[in-house]
Amino acid sequence: MKLLPQISRRTLSILLLALTFSITSLSAADSAARFLKNAQKGDLALKSIGRLAFGPDGLLLLSDPRSASILAIDTHDRGPLLKLENKIENIDTLLAQQLKVTTDSLTIIDMAVNPASGSIYFSLNLKPGNQPVLLTVDGKGQIQRPDLSTMEYVRITLPVSENSKLRNVTDLAWADSSVIVAGQSNEEFANKIYQIPVPLENGINARYFSAETYHVSHKRWETKAPIQSFIPYEENGEFYIVGAFACTPIAKFPLSGIESGKKIKGISIVELGSGNRPRDMFTYEKDGKQWLVTNTKRFHEKFGPSVYWGARVDMEYLKAAEETDTNENAPRRNMKAPNGPDAKGIEVVDALYGAVLVSQLDNEQIIVLREDAPDSDTHHLEPVTLP
Repeated sequence: MKLLPQISRRTLSILLLALTFSITSLSAADSAARFLKNAQKGDLALKSIGRLAFGPDGLLLLSDPRSASILAIDTHDRGPLLKLENKIENIDTLLAQQLKVTTDSLTIIDMAVNPASGSIYFSLNLKPGNQPVLLTVDGKGQIQRPDLSTMEYVRITLPVSENSKLRNVTDLAWADSSVIVAGQSNEEFANKIYQIPVPLENGINARYFSAETYHVSHKRWETKAPIQSFIPYEENGEFYIVGAFACTPIAKFPLSGIESGKKIKGISIVELGSGNRPRDMFTYEKDGKQWLVTNTKRFHEKFGPSVYWGARVDMEYLKAAEETDTNENAPRRNMKAPNGPDAKGIEVVDALYGAVLVSQLDNEQIIVLREDAPDSDTHHLEPVTLP
């Protein structure tokens, strides 16, 4: 038998140190830290809390509307992936119990599922004083309040023009090389779009645009109605966002090559009908077809079992390039026959009836915060397979 030569303790120590360094370097390369520049750690003071979204590797994007800023936080929540498999009843009560308050002291603002771990993050307002709170629910239904003081973060302040003020952040999303934010100011052109470059860093470094949209139901151009939900979208090398508004045009806005501070005009490509306020938006692919999905809330008479409902739109509609092909002529969902012949490629999604908030985990599954009954103040949390 041939014996391998013995390794000295010193050589072994060097090899172990090199292995440790390699693992540490690999971990850093795979972490959300690579998207942050000059991140800080410690007192992450929030004046408010609003919309949430996730980037790669557990990077949480969190809006603080009262300070007109976005926080990018390395949660270190990178998996392993544990999907929520079962419905969680009485989620309002469980969240309140975690904070040792009653349910009437708590308001759920938004929800986002981390695709790296499957954990679901909730932004909440706690009375009295509208205190901002962040809670998480993991795949086993365990609820925790993450310690933000242990996480690295940057705070990006959203710019506005002179003598104007940001009133609200309505949505935000990761877009690979940038973060996109939709908001509303107190100006005439109040509908705002922000584009923040990656790596993300503290301070004011976003491009911003004032947007106007043709509202098909209203038959007029509008500048004050904010984008309620949106997705980043790329077509033929050009970058857009596709956003939904109240009453409910879905429009696309070109951002490539436009100077910061300028006005941009959206192209309304489809119309879901008046009396709706969009909530969330995402895309997925099924049987070779790509779909754009938005869930909405009716503020007129309801046409189904709940004021909360959703629709999916064939993404072929997004390829419309000329205003003459869209805007006034944008295809409309038929209110009396929602899936009728006039609404080809625009379909009601039955699984979204009662869905108050929706967040996409992957191409197959979404997480839904659903009302327990029509007009109910209580909710449950459940995984839903996309149709």
